[in-house]
Amino acid sequence: MSLATSVSTQPSGYSEQSIRVLKGLEPVKQRPGMYTRTDNPLHIIQEVLDNAADEALAGFGKKIKVILHADGSVTVEDDGRGIPFGLHPEEGAPVIELVFTRLHAGGKFDKGQGGAYSFSGGLHGVGVSVTNALSSRMEVTSYREGQVARLVFAGGDVIEALQLRPANQGAAATPDLPRDRRQGTVVRVWPDARYFESPQLPKAELVQLLRSKAVLMPGVSVTLIQEASKESQTWQYKGGLRDYLMQTLSSDALIPLFEGEGSADAGHDSFAEGEGAAWAVAFTEEGQLVRESYVNLIPTPAGGTHDSGLRDGLFQAVKNFIELHALLPKGVKLMPEDVFARASFVLSAKVLDPQFQGQIKERLNSRDALRLVSSFVRPALELWLNQHVEHGKRLAELVIKTAQSRQRAGQKIEKRKGSGVAVLPGKLTDCESRDLNLNEVFLVEGDSAGGSAKMGRDKETQAVLPLRGKVLNTWEVERDRLFANNEIHDIAVAIGVDPHAADDPRSDAELLGGLRYGKICILSDADVDGSHIQVLLLTLFFKHFPRLLAAGHVHIARPPLYRIDIPAKGKKPARKVYALDEGELQAVLDKCAKEGIAREKCPISRFKGLGEMSAEQLWDTTLNPDTRRLMPVQLGRFTPEDTERHFTQLMGKGEAAARRALMERHGHAVTVDV
Repeated sequence: MSLATSVSTQPSGYSEQSIRVLKGLEPVKQRPGMYTRTDNPLHIIQEVLDNAADEALAGFGKKIKVILHADGSVTVEDDGRGIPFGLHPEEGAPVIELVFTRLHAGGKFDKGQGGAYSFSGGLHGVGVSVTNALSSRMEVTSYREGQVARLVFAGGDVIEALQLRPANQGAAATPDLPRDRRQGTVVRVWPDARYFESPQLPKAELVQLLRSKAVLMPGVSVTLIQEASKESQTWQYKGGLRDYLMQTLSSDALIPLFEGEGSADAGHDSFAEGEGAAWAVAFTEEGQLVRESYVNLIPTPAGGTHDSGLRDGLFQAVKNFIELHALLPKGVKLMPEDVFARASFVLSAKVLDPQFQGQIKERLNSRDALRLVSSFVRPALELWLNQHVEHGKRLAELVIKTAQSRQRAGQKIEKRKGSGVAVLPGKLTDCESRDLNLNEVFLVEGDSAGGSAKMGRDKETQAVLPLRGKVLNTWEVERDRLFANNEIHDIAVAIGVDPHAADDPRSDAELLGGLRYGKICILSDADVDGSHIQVLLLTLFFKHFPRLLAAGHVHIARPPLYRIDIPAKGKKPARKVYALDEGELQAVLDKCAKEGIAREKCPISRFKGLGEMSAEQLWDTTLNPDTRRLMPVQLGRFTPEDTERHFTQLMGKGEAAARRALMERHGHAVTVDV
């Protein structure tokens, strides 16, 4: 049978019958995560709450009540105009039914002159219909024009058709209004647990949401009643955003809180009448930041273009103030994040046609919102700063400090890595052993001496790292800039320990866990230059590797400065003797004289540096554990504070006068190496 025949006879799984058309609210039930958050039912309750808030925002309501019932259902009441329940002129169905059963239906689309909602939470029109689709039951009651309309849904479908009755019949009157004067909407929702990871409403988030609604609508009271515990809370703010932010901040503001608002008038060139923003901003040096933004009362936890507008306005105003008063140090460049880094704020924007990212409206995408908010914030803050110059200078100081920290962090040099681990420096000649108690590394001055050390060492336990030239004076170098110096980078990588502070809270096991050598030996020439290199390396270890010093891992190798060739005398053969310094040299010569060997018969060689020593000489004098003189580095009789003071005096850039005085006091005791 041919391939063509075999293919044509296979049954097809894709035909006209394969195309399925989802109707009504089925798309929501099939893919609820596309329309709402599914971790818990808070967002579908928020959709109902937002409708009540829109009525208050439009000026038709003063009270919102939320009731958490013992059976897990939630009721949201408002005293707005009530949802219309007459027949829709085009659809031929009650409007109240369409609102809860049709996607993309609602009063928010009516944005024209005299529209039902000039400013509302968006144009998706799927809000409460999603709530209906994901609820096992929903009861809706609308009080309007002296009548009461009621209908009931289950899983998005009508199970009790619309019923109308006069307002003065049937159900009991509200405590706030007589029966015949009540207006508003009551929606009771039973979220369907099948659609949510947890059926429980997060109480803290709900309280925050309700409280923020009250803040954003001064004069409107928002009440939460918990039926099971009979607890009741009511929020009503007259001070608006300022009071809310000050109550929410955990620390005192750096400067008096800056607040303001602005909106476009009827003749504005770029924005519609009423579009604008209200804000409250506080700058703090430390503590938890508070950042909340809203668009037409809808919370936008992911921010968006209105947040960016606030950020831009703050940055431009502070930057202009700093430039006007010539406060910016040389070399510092301000960025928007420097101003925004320690800013806490509450922002409420009014946008005529808000465009959100996704149905849950967590982020505003309207492009014009950036320019809208910035255009009101910048001039208001500029005026405020120049009216309160001292506060402005304190803010400028904070911003400049943040900018300097950012620039330093940007210059931070990390250890070079490859394959996920730090790469050992190429010039390190490592030892074969992995026993920390036996291993030792010699930090050798110069490539030439390094070559001799590599040839003369014990390959099993001794490693050699040659250093080129004098190491950087690190006394005043910040820790995150150390690795900009190649020699210091290589030392840190070779020994396996990162720079740290003496008061680092981590234990020795954590800080020194990567240590590769039990002894770190400084091996430099025996002259003045070699002593200088020793001091520079000791500065590095004391300042940036203090736990290595404290644990006794740092040593100084003591190579000889002189070699004395002593001739044979009697039964004693000719021999070579080494002396560390002038004192030892004189002692050797005195001993030879006692043995009857004249000084002129003892040739003396002075090593100009380690590079002049052969591998054999270096082993005999400095590397061989049996014959070398290795000096451990300890603080001795000095306290850490005394030692730090001496180091500052010797190595600090601003200590020239103190060093001069020191040399004048002790100059007579110095041996000059000419």
